[in-house]
Amino acid sequence: MRVGAVFPQTEIGADRGGVRAYVEGVAELGFAHLLAYDHVLGAEPSGHPGFRGPYTHESMFHEIMVLFGFVAAVAPELELVTGVVIAPQRQTVLLAKQAAELDVLSGGRLRLGLGLGWNAVEYEGLGMRFTNRGRRFEEQIDLLRRLWQEPVLTYEGRWERVTSAGLNPLPIQRPIPIWIGANLEPALRRAARLGDGYIALRPLEGGWDSTLERLRGWLEEAGRDPADFGLEARINVSRGSPDEWRAEAGEWRARGATHVSLLTMGGALTGPEAHVERLRVALEAVG
Repeated sequence: MRVGAVFPQTEIGADRGGVRAYVEGVAELGFAHLLAYDHVLGAEPSGHPGFRGPYTHESMFHEIMVLFGFVAAVAPELELVTGVVIAPQRQTVLLAKQAAELDVLSGGRLRLGLGLGWNAVEYEGLGMRFTNRGRRFEEQIDLLRRLWQEPVLTYEGRWERVTSAGLNPLPIQRPIPIWIGANLEPALRRAARLGDGYIALRPLEGGWDSTLERLRGWLEEAGRDPADFGLEARINVSRGSPDEWRAEAGEWRARGATHVSLLTMGGALTGPEAHVERLRVALEAVG
């Protein structure tokens, strides 16, 4: 099981030196990957009656693709994991181009986590429909993989169209692995059919063991070997004790997790150095 860190988007601050210090600290501790969340716009709740969500206009988010270009230069040994890019609110061809470039600049170390998101305000601001995002998402995945592998292609889908064109440079990984973040049954079924791995967000009713058992069944229904399918989990180390983190890591190992990321946000840690120090303690605990 490979161990990574979750970039503390909402607590890292906007200082370039602080971002660099954090990334260098993560790399020096020997983490395998850095996972980051994606949001483009933050809604001001009073302007959106009925708005509910964990993040608002007061929540800081570095733009994930630009951030990872910086990380690739600062710590080239880290695998870069988007956890997750909200694909249907972005232009597919532009996302393919950005991902291909990141894969080139990171030496083939990009793992592209994709998902649907929950924030209709972002979709509106980016000029994309919120209500059909699930249906468009499947077509996006198909087009992304073709763009990463074919120098020139023509693509005629329901929502996507490319006429005799292609990306240059192509990525090192052809195709870049796509992992799907999901917490509802339709999305988990989609991950089983179309993803290279699953980023565990929240379990279905019955808990994680039941959820993963159902996921394995859907993989087999799709004619896929569960042993070839990745599983990324998160352990919240912003609270609790090293013994608790160690026990949780053991549970995920037993469930067959291939990757786990340690989350430090939410623990009132101040500054990048405090986040790195918590990661040091947590990494010693989980092994």
